[in-house]
Amino acid sequence: MFNLRARTVVFDIDGTLCFDGRTIDDRILAAIDGCRQAGYHAVFASARPVRDLLPVLDGAFPSATLIGGNGSLVSVDGQVRARAAFDPATLGALMDAVERYGATYLADGPWDYAYTGPADHPIRGRVDQGNLANRVDIAELPEVVKFLVVGTADTADMAELAEAGRGLGLTVNHHLDEGIIDFAPGSTTKWEALKWMGLSEYVAFGNDINDFDLLRNAERAVRVGSHPGLDEVAQVTVAADPEAVAAEISLLAEAARTSLPATAL
Repeated sequence: MFNLRARTVVFDIDGTLCFDGRTIDDRILAAIDGCRQAGYHAVFASARPVRDLLPVLDGAFPSATLIGGNGSLVSVDGQVRARAAFDPATLGALMDAVERYGATYLADGPWDYAYTGPADHPIRGRVDQGNLANRVDIAELPEVVKFLVVGTADTADMAELAEAGRGLGLTVNHHLDEGIIDFAPGSTTKWEALKWMGLSEYVAFGNDINDFDLLRNAERAVRVGSHPGLDEVAQVTVAADPEAVAAEISLLAEAARTSLPATAL
């Protein structure tokens, strides 16, 4: 058994806790609740905006802190606020590149969104599942906190568009397996959002390259699945399977109960 200082546990959602894009297995939910009862505070940190985290959690852990948009949005006690947004000049330059490459996109504001991609794109099924927001033109968003390119006129242009975003000083995650590019303002990451909230000691669960900094700075870093980009930061690797993930989460509760008195947060 291991001893940890951290009493915060940070969970990525898609591919880490959620394997169908819509729900979290009851075994995982029960294991997280066991951690809560053992004294851990749960944080859910996702590439999804906060709006799209809520239907997946389905009312579970209402006191949990939420990080959305890979760190651009935070929700504490149900209050959503933008932590980082694209400045108008950078967004304008990105839109010029989008037009140049004939790209379609999903742009998120603090709550509403703009979408120009095909209706049958896989990402569309994960957007506003709870019908909580409005689909608007990008010019109607008060600010843009996340920008996801879902396609280009020529798929070969995706790499060039990703590089154009890096040239603008954006945080860029090019998901080759999904054929999407995730742009975030400045150095926005889940780790940056945690620092901003003063959460420096934590345990983390993640599965993808956008979890790299989150895992690198964790006291205990758990990789779900086998993404090779996380080889150097993962301390523990578990299968992308609800039973395996639930068992690993339950170890935290067991360790807390054997080392310190339970003080549920």
